[in-house]
Amino acid sequence: MEKRIKGSCTTILVGKDASIDGSTIISRNDDGHEALDPQRFVVVQPEDQPRQYKAVISGVEVSLPDNPLRYTSMPNSILTNGIWPAAGINSKNVGMSATETITTNSRIQGLDPFVENGVGEEDLVTLVLPYISSAREGVARLGSLLEQYGTYEPNGIAFSDNKEVWWLETIGGHHWAAVRIPDDAYVVAPNRMNIDTFNFDSEDTMSSNDLKTLIDDNNLNPDFSGYNLRHIFGSASVKDTVYNNPRTWFGQKYFTPEVKSDPMDQDLPFICHANRKISIEDVKYVLSSHFENTQYDPYGHGSEDDKKLFRPIGINRNHNVHILQIRNNVPSEIAGIHWLAYGANTFNTVVPFYSNVEDTPAVFKNATGKFDLTNMYWLSTTTALLGDTDYDLYVDLRNTFELEAMSAYRHIQNQTDKDLANQSDLQNYLSVANEKLANESFERQTKLLGEMVVLGSANMKLRYNLND
Repeated sequence: MEKRIKGSCTTILVGKDASIDGSTIISRNDDGHEALDPQRFVVVQPEDQPRQYKAVISGVEVSLPDNPLRYTSMPNSILTNGIWPAAGINSKNVGMSATETITTNSRIQGLDPFVENGVGEEDLVTLVLPYISSAREGVARLGSLLEQYGTYEPNGIAFSDNKEVWWLETIGGHHWAAVRIPDDAYVVAPNRMNIDTFNFDSEDTMSSNDLKTLIDDNNLNPDFSGYNLRHIFGSASVKDTVYNNPRTWFGQKYFTPEVKSDPMDQDLPFICHANRKISIEDVKYVLSSHFENTQYDPYGHGSEDDKKLFRPIGINRNHNVHILQIRNNVPSEIAGIHWLAYGANTFNTVVPFYSNVEDTPAVFKNATGKFDLTNMYWLSTTTALLGDTDYDLYVDLRNTFELEAMSAYRHIQNQTDKDLANQSDLQNYLSVANEKLANESFERQTKLLGEMVVLGSANMKLRYNLND
């Protein structure tokens, strides 16, 4: 069996009434244990989807239906450990992000151990996304796969369509539970079991059929009343207090600042309500954040102990950030927007690619394991690395870049949306728009790196005040 590779991500979910434009949003930092892991952005056509799937890591083999949908995907460039598609939007405008690695405990593992040759993060998008027409269908299909094949790891998975957002968490080797996120709510989910209060009788929850019986018959519930799945199946460890909970705390602090809480609290709520409607820019800010304006900011002015105490959200191990937006205020042909950026999130911007296309821009698609500044993945990671050397020196350049770049992307998007009715070849039209967006992004990222090099060169330590 190949070495088990685990992600360590951060997820944000937004219901359609909680977003600024009525879209549903599922988003995630796709983080890993290594600082660099080149990523690609592709479209998988039905003829390229396998009919007999075999995992690299576990060796599990799954027969797949003959009628897959087209979908966007973000596989690894180096396939030693499998495809790892991360996330995508299919041609029915259903989004999926997989996975958020979560936690477990010995009580459930003793009853339902992990399955060594089961399915895992490497596999899930490929096995589910091409075969679903709604978020709810995604939950049902993944649940059935977990029950049949089992899993070798604990994960959280997000699904969305234009109406609903669902969050599923795996439990033990074969069990699972899922919650429909209320339309007016948001979620910030780190690497822990996140679902708390769970109503088995609600139309807004789904689970493996015997989950309640499993809890009751085996005395798994530590609470005197109700069912809190985080208490029952989660960890509540010391690591959670410094690695996971602070990320939830910071996101909730940003979206709902009037609610005072402790960054180490094990019971920070799963379902939350913001004090305003949430934009794509808001989501990107939180997914890029490093505890700004607190003593815990690694780039800040707190004590050295405080700056190292908590695991930030934006981190050197961000491989990509994706924000999957399914819009409700536009024709269905342009409803799916696959926002994407590569590398550590402190010095990049997300680009709003239309998902209803046959191919993706080369500069976002063709990264390899070889360093190459003509590719967006390597350009983004280089900019983040330079920015990390002196954050205060470069942050103003970054802020200007982000504002101007996002404004340019939105202008292209607005013009593309506006002129849609005049187009006869829709997918070609959207592909051209995506090329414009990719070129705009690449040129602006290159310009930012150049400005940082010029500014940094004048401030090198290797200098002397007297000239010849």
